Amino acid sequence: MSAVEGPLRGYHHETYVCPLPGGTGKGEPARWKCREPRPGLLWFDRRCFASEEQLLRALDGRIDGIPDLIQVGPTDLQRFIEGKTLGALHASGSEVPPHLTGQIVSLFGQLARVRSGSLTVDRTCTSADRSSEGDTDGFLERLILFTQKRVYQRNMPEFEGLFRALRLYDISFEHLRKHASGLTDRPFRLLHADLHRENFVVDGEERLWTIDWELAMFGDPLYDLATHLYLMRYPADQEGLMAEQWSEAVESAAPGGSAGWETDLPKLLAYKRAQSVFTDVIRTALSLRQERTVDEGLLAQAGDRLQKVLGAGAEPLGMSEVPTVERVTAALGEWYEKRAEPVA
Repeated sequence: MSAVEGPLRGYHHETYVCPLPGGTGKGEPARWKCREPRPGLLWFDRRCFASEEQLLRALDGRIDGIPDLIQVGPTDLQRFIEGKTLGALHASGSEVPPHLTGQIVSLFGQLARVRSGSLTVDRTCTSADRSSEGDTDGFLERLILFTQKRVYQRNMPEFEGLFRALRLYDISFEHLRKHASGLTDRPFRLLHADLHRENFVVDGEERLWTIDWELAMFGDPLYDLATHLYLMRYPADQEGLMAEQWSEAVESAAPGGSAGWETDLPKLLAYKRAQSVFTDVIRTALSLRQERTVDEGLLAQAGDRLQKVLGAGAEPLGMSEVPTVERVTAALGEWYEKRAEPVA
């Protein structure tokens, strides 16, 4: 049997895991991850650092519970964290135990101590593409612009008919800008920007590890909380508690970092709901094209899921009427019939 495991499931990379003796530096065997970007991958979020491994090296000793690194020839390998994902232990929508949420809150506090410019890490975004320190409106505008240009407009040639059928237009972004404007200025800090249940691993000692830092950036700390709450799907009571604990942790680490959070959090959550409309339309359509056969039942399931996403994002996108499940399902079917290609 091969000692190499993989490829492991993941959106951005194909990952293989292999054991290396003594890789921990303590003479203990460990397993390490070798990853390659998936070919033809669509990116739905901004990337600000040139190398996740370079970032992890810079964060060593500043952020707890991140993967160790070793270099094998020219390749950096991340240590494979042995354990179960938070999602495997506590499914989306369910409550997360306090001993684990406490570690998430501590992570937010540590992130808030990492100032922009304090890390020697290669950046992919130019200085002209970065918001001025504390300009939270400018930061959000760049996120909206990325969604508009890189997700919506860039994919227009393939998805224009589907976008139109679902009542998604360029003007939708103007509605979003008006809905989310007027944020309070906050000092920029390091953001993970993808803190969901599958990016937390719980080891045998109930220690929480944070993986997949490729979407990390410097920006508004409240955006990290909004992304986290949107992706985690906490029960309502726990969501409110997490927001309050986040505020205390971030304010202690970066005074002013939580300013205006109670007013601004709904605006950032609205952006996340609107962003998901565009990404989920594309992902849902492409997932259908990967199926060998698509029957009415599969189309109906996809249409039902997507219609709920449209409903959640309707207000910030200025949709006066949300397409019905039947219309969404029909639009997906029409797109599939025109674009589907046989799977080899």
